[in-house]
Amino acid sequence: MAEMKQTTEAVVLDVHKKIKAAFEVFDQESNNTVDVRELSTIMYSLGCFPTQADLHDLIAEVEEDHAGYIHLDKFLPVMSKVLLEHKFPPIPEDILLQAFEVLDKGKKGYLEPEELTKYMTQEGDPFTQEEMEEMLTAFADKEKNLIYYEDIISQLTIDPEM
Repeated sequence: MAEMKQTTEAVVLDVHKKIKAAFEVFDQESNNTVDVRELSTIMYSLGCFPTQADLHDLIAEVEEDHAGYIHLDKFLPVMSKVLLEHKFPPIPEDILLQAFEVLDKGKKGYLEPEELTKYMTQEGDPFTQEEMEEMLTAFADKEKNLIYYEDIISQLTIDPEM
């Protein structure tokens, strides 16, 4: 039993270490706070992919008095629970591929930037124009300005064994 307790404590310590490391990347002032707008990026970097509604709920739980920032002391226990309970898992590669194939009506193996922008800003959890510009900059083929989705799927998913 003592061995199991030690293992559990080791897992929790490891989770705390990962969360602190991700948090510190965005702690510009080195004062254990981050801008509330960085929460989604921190969560993505930890392999969690909440919906916008889930994100708003989390912000409501951890934001300091609606002041626009999050303190590590409040974030750490909430995010630890999220990671230990495996909430907001990434979408598996095969499901992501199927989603792209549904959007690629002509079965060309790519999407045009305008097409993807239309889907991503008008359906489901809509992306902002700024988010779309960042995504297209990262994923569109530089020469042909097309999104070859099979090439980018590995960049959009995270190995659960990490």
